[in-house]
Amino acid sequence: MKTLKIAIQKSGRLNEKSVELLKNCGLSFENYKSSLISPVSNFPLEILFLRDDDIPEYVQDGIADLGIVGENVIQETQVSVNYLQRLGFGKCSLKIAVPNNSGIDDISQLNGKSIATSYPAILSKFLTQHEIQADIRTISGSVEISPGLGLSDAICDLVSTGGTLKSNGLKPFADVMSSEAVLIGRDELSANDLVIELIQRIQSVLRAKETKYVVLNAPKDQLAQIIALLPGVKSPSVVPLAEAGWVAVHTVIPERDFWDRISQLKQAGAQGIVVMPIEKIIL
Repeated sequence: MKTLKIAIQKSGRLNEKSVELLKNCGLSFENYKSSLISPVSNFPLEILFLRDDDIPEYVQDGIADLGIVGENVIQETQVSVNYLQRLGFGKCSLKIAVPNNSGIDDISQLNGKSIATSYPAILSKFLTQHEIQADIRTISGSVEISPGLGLSDAICDLVSTGGTLKSNGLKPFADVMSSEAVLIGRDELSANDLVIELIQRIQSVLRAKETKYVVLNAPKDQLAQIIALLPGVKSPSVVPLAEAGWVAVHTVIPERDFWDRISQLKQAGAQGIVVMPIEKIIL
């Protein structure tokens, strides 16, 4: 059976989460910081540790079968790859930011201005869509300091919390694109059994992170109302308790609905609510 190759970031904001995801999928490997390749001992897979800018092209050219990389990098490198799975981490936004005292409050005011960025292809497409003529100045790093140095009137850069912009006297002005880590691959591998199995493992880990396992005690006369609040994976499990008139209900709750559901369950008569993390959910 052919050994697959998956490329992940060697260092940077996606490395730790990518390694954590693969290990949570049951893959056993060493995260060698000084090595470019790490074999997986219990799955026909090799992990390539690369610069994030190189990952999309390695996948497109067949050097790697799969890759984990930010959408912003894919869009900037303009390669042809398949999006196989959004991964839910590495979320950020590519934004245009201007100095606080710039007086710019409408996108049309960017006409004739200079904008520094590490993402000239994405920015050029955005400006064309909005019929803006601006001078794009490509900078490889520390983009946020360019207005203060007089190198540009604005910047276009990745923003997570906005703290770096604020510390440099900048304010976000326009959203260019949202980005998160994605699993990418080549067209011809979409039906590959190993790829399908790896994606299923990843999906089981992602589902688990999005849910909580809940066990609660409920009076039988309130059971229908309580079950209506608990859809579960298919439906809740109901187990009789030793005390007459009571049952234990086992189910999962989506993380996004967790506190609202808990409040509603208590109001419906649920007691002894126990909440536990889930390692994996396999459908």
